[in-house]
Amino acid sequence: MVMDKLLRMGEGRKAKQTQKIVDQVNALSDDMAALSDGDLQAKTDEFRARLADGADLDDLQVEAFAVVREAAWRVLKQRPYDVQVFGGVALHNGNIAEMRTGEGKTLTSTMPVYLNALAGEGVHVVTVNEYLAKRDAEWMGRVHHWLGITVGVVHSGQTRDAKRAAYGCDVTYGTNNEFGFDYLRDNMALDKRLQVQRGHFMALVDEVDSILVDEARTPLIISGPAEQSADLYQVFARRVAPNLTKGEEGDRPGEATGDYVVDEAKRTVAVTEDGVSKVEQLLGIENMYESVNTPLIHHLQNALKAKELFKRDREYIVVDGEVKIVDENTGRVLDGRRYSEGLHQSIEAKEGVKVKEENQTLATITLQNYYRTYDKLAGMTGTAKTEEVEFLEIYELGVVEVPTNRPVQRDDRADLIFKTEKAKFAAVAEEIQERHEAGQPILIGTTSVEKSEYLATLLTRMGIRHEVLNAKNHAREAHIVAQAGRLGAVTVSTNMAGRGTDIVLGGNAEEVARHETAQLPDDLPPEERDAAYFEAIERLEAEFGAEGEKVKELGGLYVIGTERHESRRVDNQLRGRSGRQGDPGTSRFFLSLEDDLMRLFNAAAVERIMTRLKIPEDVPIEHKWVTRAVANAQRQVESLNFDRRKNVLKYDDVMNEQRKVVYGQRQSLLEGDVEAISELSQKYVEDTVEGLVDEHCPPGVYPEEWDLDGLAERLQMVYDTTFDFGGLDLETVDRDKLVELLIDDAFDAYERREAEVGGEEVMREIERRVILSVVDRKWREHLYEMDALRDGIGLRAVGQRDPLTEYQREAYDSFVAMMSGVKEEATTYFFRLPIRQEAEGGEGGEGGEVESRPAGGAAGAPTEGDVSGNGGAPSNGDAGGDAPDGDAAHGDAPASPTERVEQAIPLGEQRRSAARLTYTAGAPAGSASYAVSAGSTTASVRTDDAGRSVEQKSDGSTVRRVAAGDTYRASEKVGRNDPCPCGSGKKFKKCHGAEEG
Repeated sequence: MVMDKLLRMGEGRKAKQTQKIVDQVNALSDDMAALSDGDLQAKTDEFRARLADGADLDDLQVEAFAVVREAAWRVLKQRPYDVQVFGGVALHNGNIAEMRTGEGKTLTSTMPVYLNALAGEGVHVVTVNEYLAKRDAEWMGRVHHWLGITVGVVHSGQTRDAKRAAYGCDVTYGTNNEFGFDYLRDNMALDKRLQVQRGHFMALVDEVDSILVDEARTPLIISGPAEQSADLYQVFARRVAPNLTKGEEGDRPGEATGDYVVDEAKRTVAVTEDGVSKVEQLLGIENMYESVNTPLIHHLQNALKAKELFKRDREYIVVDGEVKIVDENTGRVLDGRRYSEGLHQSIEAKEGVKVKEENQTLATITLQNYYRTYDKLAGMTGTAKTEEVEFLEIYELGVVEVPTNRPVQRDDRADLIFKTEKAKFAAVAEEIQERHEAGQPILIGTTSVEKSEYLATLLTRMGIRHEVLNAKNHAREAHIVAQAGRLGAVTVSTNMAGRGTDIVLGGNAEEVARHETAQLPDDLPPEERDAAYFEAIERLEAEFGAEGEKVKELGGLYVIGTERHESRRVDNQLRGRSGRQGDPGTSRFFLSLEDDLMRLFNAAAVERIMTRLKIPEDVPIEHKWVTRAVANAQRQVESLNFDRRKNVLKYDDVMNEQRKVVYGQRQSLLEGDVEAISELSQKYVEDTVEGLVDEHCPPGVYPEEWDLDGLAERLQMVYDTTFDFGGLDLETVDRDKLVELLIDDAFDAYERREAEVGGEEVMREIERRVILSVVDRKWREHLYEMDALRDGIGLRAVGQRDPLTEYQREAYDSFVAMMSGVKEEATTYFFRLPIRQEAEGGEGGEGGEVESRPAGGAAGAPTEGDVSGNGGAPSNGDAGGDAPDGDAAHGDAPASPTERVEQAIPLGEQRRSAARLTYTAGAPAGSASYAVSAGSTTASVRTDDAGRSVEQKSDGSTVRRVAAGDTYRASEKVGRNDPCPCGSGKKFKKCHGAEEG
């Protein structure tokens, strides 16, 4: 209550200020209408000139809004209402504009988008799906194009050139995922030319509640294959989970029956002691909690979650032998997304489809932290007030309620509650039949694909024609929704699939006209296409208008909800489809005690009342107490979900600070001049030398006790040192003097190295490539470690320690160690990485494979580069993409510094003893390329689309297939005192030589 009062403070003053700007825009209407098309279009150049002379966007706001308003009328025959201008002002000021369904959010967006696009830094308009992105870019883009503002669309499947061109436009439309994954891919690029985005100036998010709240628990993840066997998933799905019995919590803490207990509210599964014993027996192991068996606990948890918490046709569907996630809020299939941490594989094993490889995180960010990268953030939705506290706390976004153009006349009726789900659906079907016979259009909202199809079956048996709008039919959703307001229409929808398309009583003329226009030939001139579009609208509006009047006489659109959602906001979205722009309408929810929400909260109390009063199953109860109880249950779930999202953000905030450091350093390397790169490289050399001195000659230790032999050996592994340790006078030299002498020695060696590779230009390119590649690999390994730490950190609470504090401390220590490792490894490669050019080379290594061979004291120094990984968890990513841009250089053309430099450094030792990654330009998207080096034999390995490793030795021997995790061992002899080819830095006899011995 206190927070609500605080949020209300100042609303009246803000509304008055906003209305004042609306009045000023109105005052310019006649002046703008008097301008010719050419003069109105010339305003864009005038505004840009004023910005260049020092004006800011606020100075231009009134005139710019007036210009767009007039342009919209001339181009679209649509003039934004005052309330839409009001919403546009709120958006420009960095707020969320809450506008009821049908109030014209899309047209409202044109004004703030145009104004901010004048800055020339790019405005990103974020939509919930690609259909809406393309539709809005084409529809509203006509206004922007007419005014001289360029508009682009980013979508999956585009080439890098096409994406870069789209991001180069003044306004870019796209989906939430596409913007986020392009950001992550850009921060994995090894060359500035391979990046597509150009900054994060402003984002305007359509359906902002869906994107910033509903999807906020799902991080964006780009991942690559991890070396996990699929067999364990099958074992747990087929042998273990089916043989375990679900139990119940006992009266006292720690007591439980059965083998495991499920908490559906918290989405967790807890295994009892009896359950653990049974699993140990089924697997034939003695102790499941021994360190060697720790992964089995993770498999067990996932198998039980897949069994109890993830139901087919509710959380996912199975199509063509693939498990596809269904968005619980929209009912849409989330193509390409996968649950993380092996859960998706457990579901695949349960369903008996092919289990795909588990993935390792290569790059990740939460949506909250992605949108925090924008200088300005704004959003639009019909339902934001219920989440106002979250928007303000997480995103610093205020919520402005935009008045409706006409008063809302919808009749929201009290809930009807039945004892069983069967009785509820029977009552819904009867209600539909009664209203349908009268001709009233009906929209029925369900919570899952399974329930939408169950209701559809009932309607088919009753002979009622209907449309089903769910995850299995999303391609036609806009067209179906456009017809949902016609006489006698019956539309069954999963939650709010079809958001973004108005349900107009009598039919949506604009949507149908767009559909008709889309069927015209692609080469039709724009003028003829526009003429056909307006002709279709005029014809359809006359037809649909008369039908709409009949629908109004019948009471408008009747919305039926068959179950309450966890969030009141989603229920409000469903209700909001009826009663748009002052139209009549009705809404009602039909509930049962078997519904998920009722079952989790308060269902038992209601059932006791119904039983005591002997109320039959098919007779509902309707009472304000019940409606209030349901609302309270929703508040509990909303609070729980908000806490979960905040918890996700708290942990990601730790990683976000580290991500800023890594990504900032990467970007400075991609954009930096040679002097900046040289300074960073010298700093790496200095820090590496000082670090080695600290290790072997710690402060506070007498010089006589220094480990100079160990120091000399470690320095020799980094570079060919010429320093005479035997000539040191230990009585006079101190530690600081030793550091100074060794740094001078290292820089002397560095000058020799620079001359050896061909001069400053080549050396700077080596430094840039080396640092990028080492940072990328170390960062991936760090993410892997952080994933593992995050999975197990909750157990620290058992020891009375705060898991978040422990995570922050260990994450910091791990990051410091990572950065130290980056400096030493990069310094080693500055000195040891040889340059070898393939016969077929191209710019940036295009057109051929580049690889390195061992040299000097660093035998087996191989290469690594950009990785192309498959989709992540439960999000999709691709670390690759199309080949690098630019023309390949061929034949005898002189090699540029970029061509002469290796594109990658070794893959970490983690479970890949002697394997190394290299970049192969032009490899197909979704594949990863490896190079395996040892001694003088090199083999290149590429994983194909099925995840198999295909090996081709450089000596021309036959191809063979190996498991993705196999280690390649060269047949050539490695000297016992040579550095081990695995890159560990140890001598061969003390590393892999010991294994062979």
